Amino acid sequence: MKISEIQTWLVEGVKYNWTMIKVVTDTGHTGVGEATNWPGSPIIEAAAKHVGDRVIGLDPMRTDFIWTKLYRDLNWIGPYGASMCAISGLDMALLDLKAKVLGVPMYQLLGGAFRTSVPLYANYWFTGGGHTADDYASQARKVKEAGFGGLKFDPFAHTNYLYGTDLKTNLALTPAMQDRAVEVTRAVREAVGPEMEMMIETHAMMNGQMAVRMAERLEPYGMAWYEEPAGPENADTLRALRERLPGNVSICVGERHYTRHGFRPVLENHVCDIIMPDITRCGGPSEMKRIATQAEAYNVLIAPHNPNGPLSTLASAHVCAAIPNLFRCEFMFHDVPWRDEVLTHPIDVRDGQLHLSDRPGLGVDLVEEELEKHPGIRELDARENFYV
Repeated sequence: MKISEIQTWLVEGVKYNWTMIKVVTDTGHTGVGEATNWPGSPIIEAAAKHVGDRVIGLDPMRTDFIWTKLYRDLNWIGPYGASMCAISGLDMALLDLKAKVLGVPMYQLLGGAFRTSVPLYANYWFTGGGHTADDYASQARKVKEAGFGGLKFDPFAHTNYLYGTDLKTNLALTPAMQDRAVEVTRAVREAVGPEMEMMIETHAMMNGQMAVRMAERLEPYGMAWYEEPAGPENADTLRALRERLPGNVSICVGERHYTRHGFRPVLENHVCDIIMPDITRCGGPSEMKRIATQAEAYNVLIAPHNPNGPLSTLASAHVCAAIPNLFRCEFMFHDVPWRDEVLTHPIDVRDGQLHLSDRPGLGVDLVEEELEKHPGIRELDARENFYV
């Protein structure tokens, strides 16, 4: 069996484009994957095509060999970014193909299941209304009513629209912005009650002093984690911030870390209690499983980052099924109406959990005619510069 063709699609999603991949073999076997990242999704699409060309003629069952070959070949242009997103999507598609050939769900290739129902936390649940505290509260109640045990939001988002100041530029918050973040957080906590896990996102958009100050102000409302109080560039900076945060505030980082090599200094420096690798960036299902095993040695939990498309959601869930140190997996509470239409089987989410089937591979195939009905947005779009 040899890889004979790689197909790609850029598909419009609720936040940004999905990059979908299909591997075809000379025997007619296929596998599907996703390489979504943003901004600059056309760059990811081009990288996926180039990486696909490099594996034509190879045996698709040699998944670790192909991963290692591509990582080493493309390391010359950098081990992260677009090339690793392409490797991630291809790895997903190859594991899907391999599992389908063997007739087993993907989680069986990753060591077998600890669970087949994966607990989720909701993101992108706050898209309605005018982003007031009352708007957040009313929408948070809907998340709870749907059975989710956790939700995430950025109480510092939208401040540039409300107050005419660009947080992404000045890395600071005015007193009014600080008060609004507290008001929104308090409203969400009161709406969902004390049992709901509440994750606070910062997008690394505050300077260190402000990140510490806001952690102190939000800590009384109970945070499951405080996400990215600093950027991914320097584990020592995260360590310094961790030492200044209130003692019971957990840090979560990892959506912008790539491969086990990128996570190693984070774990060795003990800067967080939870890591959130993104399966379409970190190296695909194979590498996410390796990262999870690495994290287990440091008693660190995994909560996969996943504001992506439906294949990313399913692949993340298969890794979650196969690891002992799971916290929750991210899930887009509001999504495009065609999320399930591009799949041969809908994603089964009930009572805040994703229930995996025993169908081979990811348990789905792509419906190509549906993909083509929703082409990705290729011109620059406001969403490409909007942090949520």
